[in-house]
Amino acid sequence: MKKLITLLILVGMFSASLVFHDEIVNYVVEKIENFDRNLKSPTKLETNKYSLNKDYEFIKISNNFYPKNQDDIKNIYYTILDSGMTNFTFYCDKNYKSCIDDVDYISNNQKLLSYINDFVPVYNSFKNIETEFDNLGQINIKINHVYNEHDNKLINSKIDEIIKSEITDDMNDETKIKVIHDYIINNTKYDINRSDNGDTTYHSDTAYGVLIEGYAICGGYADSMKLFLDKLNIPNFKISSENHIWNAAYVNNKWLHLDLTWDDPVDKNGNDILEYNYFLIDTDELLTQEKEQHMFDKDVFREFKEN
Repeated sequence: MKKLITLLILVGMFSASLVFHDEIVNYVVEKIENFDRNLKSPTKLETNKYSLNKDYEFIKISNNFYPKNQDDIKNIYYTILDSGMTNFTFYCDKNYKSCIDDVDYISNNQKLLSYINDFVPVYNSFKNIETEFDNLGQINIKINHVYNEHDNKLINSKIDEIIKSEITDDMNDETKIKVIHDYIINNTKYDINRSDNGDTTYHSDTAYGVLIEGYAICGGYADSMKLFLDKLNIPNFKISSENHIWNAAYVNNKWLHLDLTWDDPVDKNGNDILEYNYFLIDTDELLTQEKEQHMFDKDVFREFKEN
C-alpha cells in the first residue's frame, strides 16, 4: 500500500512538474523575445540631400520606428522614402498584436504605396519596394529608386540653367510657375508612341525624358514641375487619380491644380499647342473641364478636401 501511495505521489509530482515546466518555458521564451527585441534598434535614419522632411495632411515624417497602428506604419514608409535610404529595419511594438498583418497589408497595397510616393521628393521616389518580416516583429524594407545619381546631376544642372535664364527675383510665385509651365511645354513633345504603343525609346515618364530628351508623358511632366517647385520653395506635391498624375501647388494662400500634360495637347495634325486650361485652377474648375482622368481621392489629398 505504501508503494502504491508513493507511486501516485510521484506521478502527481511528475504531472505537476510538466505543467510547471511548460509555464517556465513559455515565460522564458516570452522574456527572451521581448529582451531580444528591446536590445535591437531600428536602423539609424540618415537623410540624403534630396530629402524634404515635410508633413502633409495624409502623411507625416515620423521619429518612431516601433509602430503601434497602421498610421504609424504608413508614416514610417513615407519617412524612409523621404530620407532616400535603400535599406531600413524597424520593429513592431510588442503590444501591437496585429502589426505583422498590417505590415503585410500595407506592403502589398500598391495603390497606397503609390499615393505615398506622390509626396516623396522626386529623386527619392521608388520604382519598387520589397518588404520582409518575421513573427518576432522585425520588418526589413529594401527600396529601388527610379532615379540614379548620374541622371540627377544632369537634371539638376538643366534646372539651374533654366531658372538662371528664365526666372528673376521680382517675379511672384504665380509668374514663376507660368514661366516654367511655358518652358517645359514649349521644349517638350508629348510621347504619343509611349502612351499609345508602349514604346520606351525615351524616358518620358521621368524628368530626364522631359528636360534632357524632350519627351514626356504625365509622370514626366509632373516630376519635372515638382522639381522646379521644390527648387523655387513653393509648397507642392504630386496628385494622382486612377490613371493620371499632375501637380498641386500652394499659391496665394490656397492649393491649386496644375496639369502640364493637359495644357500640352497635340492636335490632329501633330502640332504642339500651349494652353492654360489647367493652369492653377481649383477643384471645381478642374472637374468641370474633365472628370474621367482627374477624379481623385480627397481622403488622400486632403489639402483639397474643403474645395
